[in-house]
Parts: sequence; C-alpha cells; structure tokens
Amino acid sequence: MKRLPLLLMGCLMMVALMACGGHGRLDKTVRGFLVSGDTTRTSYDSLCTLITENPGKYGDLLTPEGKVDHKKLAEFIDEIGSQLRPPMHWDTRPYGGVDNLSLTVYFERSGSMVPYDQRGGGGQLKKAVNDLINHFPAGSKVDINIVNDGIYPYQHTVDEFLKDRDIYQSTAGIGDASYTDFQLIFNKILEAQRPGNVSVLVSDLIYSPKDTHGVSLDKIFNEENSLATRVFARYKGKSVVVQQFMGDYSGKYYPYNGVPFEYSGKRPFYLVIIADSDVMDQLAQDKRYSGVLDPAGLRNSYRFNQATADLPCRVLPEWKDNAGRFRVKHGDGIVLAKCDGDRQTGKLCFSLAADLSGLMQSDAMLTNPDNYEVQSIDGYKLTVQPIVPGMLTANNKEYLEGMTHVLTLLGDLKSPRDEIHIALRNELPAWVHQSSSESDTSTGGSFAATTLGLEHLMRGMFDAMKGGSSYFDVTVQLQR
Repeated sequence: MKRLPLLLMGCLMMVALMACGGHGRLDKTVRGFLVSGDTTRTSYDSLCTLITENPGKYGDLLTPEGKVDHKKLAEFIDEIGSQLRPPMHWDTRPYGGVDNLSLTVYFERSGSMVPYDQRGGGGQLKKAVNDLINHFPAGSKVDINIVNDGIYPYQHTVDEFLKDRDIYQSTAGIGDASYTDFQLIFNKILEAQRPGNVSVLVSDLIYSPKDTHGVSLDKIFNEENSLATRVFARYKGKSVVVQQFMGDYSGKYYPYNGVPFEYSGKRPFYLVIIADSDVMDQLAQDKRYSGVLDPAGLRNSYRFNQATADLPCRVLPEWKDNAGRFRVKHGDGIVLAKCDGDRQTGKLCFSLAADLSGLMQSDAMLTNPDNYEVQSIDGYKLTVQPIVPGMLTANNKEYLEGMTHVLTLLGDLKSPRDEIHIALRNELPAWVHQSSSESDTSTGGSFAATTLGLEHLMRGMFDAMKGGSSYFDVTVQLQR
C-alpha cells in the first residue's frame, strides 16, 4: 500500500516535466544554444535534424507529412527561453518555413523597355535580372514570365534566358507591348504567390494603361496612386522592396502626352521584389540569398511593410567621444546610473553600438540625423557613423563586433532623471521624390535620372503597407 503514493508521485513528476517542455534531449539542446548565445542557422538546423530523426519522440513538432512544424518549434523555443533568468528570445523566423525559396520573374516587355537591352549598350538591365536568378541557390525553382497587357509564360529554359543576348528580340510578339496593365499584373502576382515564393517585377514603373487619350496627367497620377493602395491593401502580410538601378537606354521613348523621340543615355529601371514578410526577413538574414537585397549596381532601395523591430545595441563604456561620467546599470533596458556632466562644459556624451543591417536601408539614410526622432528633457542631439574595421581595439572589440553603426548622444546634463527616446522614422526616403517627374515630354532637365509619376505609385504602396511609424524605438534612462 505504501508503494501507491510513491507511484502516484512519480506520475505527477512526469506530468510536471512534460508541462515544462518534457522533450528531454531537445529541451536541453535548446537551453544550451540560448545560454551560450549560439542562435545560428546551423544550430537551428541541428534542432530540426534531431526532431526528424526521432519522430516517435517529437511527433508533436512535426507536420502530418513528417516535416518540422516551424511555428510549433518557435513556440517551443520561446517557452523554454521564457523560463530562463533573464528570459531569452531566439528569432527563428528567417530559418523556418522553406529551405530553398522559389523565384518567379515577371519581365516587362513594353515599348519603353526594349531600348534598355540594345546590343551596343552596357546591358545593365539584363545583368541585374541574371544576377538575381543566380543569387538563388542551385536547385531553387525559377519561373520566368513576360508581362505587358497580361502575363505570359516564357517559352524557353532558364539557362536560355540567362544566355540570351537579345531578350526583347527573342520575345517579340508576346502580348501587346503598347501598354502595361499594372493592376492586372500586381493582382496576378499577389494571387499566385505560395509560401516561400519570391516574385520580382522587372519594369521601368511608368504607369501606362490602355485608352488614355485626352486624360490629364493629374488624373492618371491619382489613378496610379489609388490603384497601388487598393491592390496592396488587399494582401496582408506582404512585404515589398523596390530597387532602383541605372541602365543604358538607346531607342525610341514614348512620353505620356507628346510625340515619341529618340534618346540615348542613362535611364532608371526597377526591380520590385514581393514576398511574405517572413520570407523577406529570410532574404535579409540568410547568407545564401545575400546578393538578392544587396546586388551589384544597386542605386537606391526601399522596403515597404517593415514593422518596428527590436534593435540590437550595446552601450560603449569607453569611447573616444564620451564626455562626463556614467555607469552602465545591468538589467532590463538601457540604464546609465550615477551620470555626471563634464567638469568644464557640464555636457554628457555617450555612444551606443547598434546593428542596423536588418533594416535594409542605405548608409546615407541611416547616417542622416534628420531621419531620426530624438526626444528628451535636456534636448540630446544624435549623430550616427558607420563602424569600420579600424575602429576595433582590444578594449572595445566585444562591444563593436557584430554591430554596424555607432549612435552618439550629446546633451546638457541638467535633470536628475531623463529618458532619451531614439526612433528612426519610417517614411518614404528622399530618393523617391528626387527620382520622380511630373512630365516626360523632353530629354531636358532631370530626364536621365527620373521616372514619370514614380512618387505617386510609391506613395500608394506606402499608404497600403506602411507598417510601424518607426523602424526601431530605443529608450535610454539617465540617473544622476
């Protein structure tokens, strides 16, 4: 009779262990990775291997097809991380879902696109598309379509496309090249997407619908803007990156209102990358796809629908710009205790090392303090500089390694307590306005560097997919 309570206690202990994870080796392995900071793709892949090799033990983390359920695994990892002190989080989104992403290229074949790929030119447009395809690992599924009044499958192989030196000649006669139906194209692209798919429209992004005779440009721009908002607002969870390139253009240009004219020189063209937000995150963080979002020849880019993110950053206790004194207080958040201003000026200056690489913004944008919002009682000012190898020393290496920029804050230390809020505003970048024109009837002025109505299209997409009002928001508490 005495053995029954012991047996019952043993069962209760087993139930308690199962409630706290209960996956034995997997539980222990996850804890080890979290505590050691080894939260890499290699570590994540080893967890997936452990699960798939032990389906009887970890069947609750598998799909009916026997594959790892990445969502359930992420929840399992978060549960273990929440039990640690301090709690830890592992962002596994870039690793889960699809091992190799698929690529679908939508190559615009309109009258205004043909002059980008003449035999006498530099071939920048074709190179950008070829590079995009080659940035996907061998074995990735790649489909190519020709678009104008509709979407038409490319009738040759991917290898033939890559080797084709006159792609517009070999695709002559496909569709109606006199206009491009952006509403149909964007809707079809978004409707056709499946998990793990990356769709890319190659275009000059000049809105040229059918039957525009007598229609004013203002009306066209308003239509373009509302069309973009309407289309992209229908598809939640999507992220879009618009990349701008410059290419040689030689041939006839068709202005919206006016007589076609010959033009030889540079012109902008664009790659519009569309994917689920988690897939776009994977493109940004998975080294196998590193060239997709940072390709050769890229002039400007902007990512839509990027929500506010946690910013990895560390206070630099010793830095050349530091002024005054402070002590970094360990715990939740960033707290500087026992702050004291410089003896001569009364100012406090401190710096944070931050990793801004995940934001996918140009250095010109990231280092411009006008793009940031800084709020504090004592009016702190911000400067931002990129980290270069020469900055690393034995004293600061542990703080700078893995970071991309130094954020320096300077202010008059007057208040006994202060909170400094630093946010990078999520706004359409200046290059969009600078690259947009309201007329294209002549080659004068900024014709070589602008696209008719670009800002109206991009503004419509922005309104549909703005995401957070800032890319990140960091708070630093100061205590005297």
